Amino acid sequence: MKRNLLKRVVLAALVAGSLAAWQPLSEAAVQVNPVAGMRPDFIKGADVSMLPEMEAAGAKFYDVDGTQLDEMQIMKNHGVNWVRFRVWNNPTQGGGNIDAKRALALTKRAHALGLKVLIDFHYSDWWADPAHQATPAAWAGHSAARLEQDVYNYTRDTLKMFQQAGEQPEMVQVGNEIKNGMLWPTGQLPAKDGGQELCRLIASGERAVRDTDKKIQIMIHLPDGGDNALFRSFFDMLKTHAADDYDVIGLSYYPFWHGTLDAMQKNINDVSQRYGKDVVIAETAFGYTNQDFDGTPNCYGSEQERIGGFKSSVQGQATGLRAVMERLAQVPNGRGLGLFYWEPDWYAVRGAGVSNSEGDQWENLAMFDKDGKALESWDVFNKVSDASQPVVPVTVEYVETQAATGGMEAPIALPPLARVVFSDEHAEMLPVTWATPAPVYHAQGKYTVDGTVSYGGEKHDVLCVVNVSDKINYVQNGDFEGINLNGWKIEGDPCVSAIQKAGDALGQGAMHYWSDKKFAFTASQTLKNLPDGKYTLRVSTQGGGGQSKYELFCEVNGKRQTAGIKDTKWNEWHTVEIKDIEVKGGTATIGVTMQAKPGTWGSLDNFEFIKQ
Repeated sequence: MKRNLLKRVVLAALVAGSLAAWQPLSEAAVQVNPVAGMRPDFIKGADVSMLPEMEAAGAKFYDVDGTQLDEMQIMKNHGVNWVRFRVWNNPTQGGGNIDAKRALALTKRAHALGLKVLIDFHYSDWWADPAHQATPAAWAGHSAARLEQDVYNYTRDTLKMFQQAGEQPEMVQVGNEIKNGMLWPTGQLPAKDGGQELCRLIASGERAVRDTDKKIQIMIHLPDGGDNALFRSFFDMLKTHAADDYDVIGLSYYPFWHGTLDAMQKNINDVSQRYGKDVVIAETAFGYTNQDFDGTPNCYGSEQERIGGFKSSVQGQATGLRAVMERLAQVPNGRGLGLFYWEPDWYAVRGAGVSNSEGDQWENLAMFDKDGKALESWDVFNKVSDASQPVVPVTVEYVETQAATGGMEAPIALPPLARVVFSDEHAEMLPVTWATPAPVYHAQGKYTVDGTVSYGGEKHDVLCVVNVSDKINYVQNGDFEGINLNGWKIEGDPCVSAIQKAGDALGQGAMHYWSDKKFAFTASQTLKNLPDGKYTLRVSTQGGGGQSKYELFCEVNGKRQTAGIKDTKWNEWHTVEIKDIEVKGGTATIGVTMQAKPGTWGSLDNFEFIKQ
């Protein structure tokens, strides 16, 4: 048994389920083991659409040895073989301002270096993503039929311009992250027609590509790469409405937003076989630091680092990229075609922000440091394919100290999983065997319980600090830190799951709901052996809102008390409670009930039922 007592991380503040921080590790050369089973044409790509705007703002790029070079040359030196450029119709607001002509100029530069090109049509004048799919100003007010023709003409004319310049792209995206549709409101999802109009718009874009040159591959791209239900629903819709003339399924997969590597692996394995298509991670990224270099708040920080499972370091960035490439290499029948790193060039340069009036939200996810020098993590693209490298074993560095809270005279549930940090600066949640699985204490205070986790045939120590108070939370698994729904009874439509995703959970996990169809459900627990008295029930929630019914409830001896829940937006949490619940007879049923339209989403976390 290995002991890691000196490396245990114990924080002053206890958080539900875990005491959390990366132990500072000494920096060393980036270590990347080769990946077996990668296809010879595996895409090692990067989206560098910010490059012209950065260069115009004075950005310079240096290889790891300090030599100033063209950024695309640096990428090629380190094994990148594809690049991706977005295309906006008439951009003026910043964020790259990449129109067709600018994308063509970038394509010429890329082809001159021997790089292949993916063109990403947003069909918008600015950012298109799940929350924004604005119709270009020039097409505003057009009928559905005319929009279909607009998509066809714009796609065909742009590709003809590339073709006539001798710079035809090798692959094209019809839309960007279009899980909620595109060209809103005409092509917006959910829709009363079941997505038929969106499918006609997509089919129009597909037809334009085929009519230009059948050798160009077509990608359809969705976000949320770990959400298999979403992908099945969307691509089934394309098949139903004859919009499935595409070659590649593209996914955005950021592990701090889009679920675990296992969830992503399950999804790409399934959809590649279900639809007979290659799969590409069209966007991914990993932080090399949590620092902010320009005063504009970044979208990635310590919370995302913890959820994502890779240290914000150069080694952690390389390890994360390798992990995604390894999962792609494991897709059955060689269907894992490759990945694109999103904007590795976007270090903080004044004048090259997300818009004309904002700075850079992404610089700590770039693969260049704050001065434009390439990070050693670029080496991952070459090293994953270098079978001559010795394989360096990945070992356990330490197991984080865990935490639990509870009341006196009642069994306290200890975390079923512990966070284990490894030598390559990734982390995993592994099952714990506790010496005392459900301890009972008779006085307030802090106590410790020993346990072990197993990895590689060896056991490693873990400690749990238990905070015992005079307040007992009688809800089982109210914080979902085990990333499961144990203890909960879910009735109704299949729309509820446990989720681990930054912004969708207050700790490691939460109860999450979503469906592309109209749905209703009730999640409940019946609590027994309760002392008589008055209680408070509470829950914290976040989501898009819009439910026709959304209530927290408690039922005691046939009397039901409720409190309405109203959410406002993603990651804006609210706490709802019901006070003065009179319990007599030892039993109460608590939970939530909901009725919602298609596309409704959100999370519930930290259920509490506490005696006043």
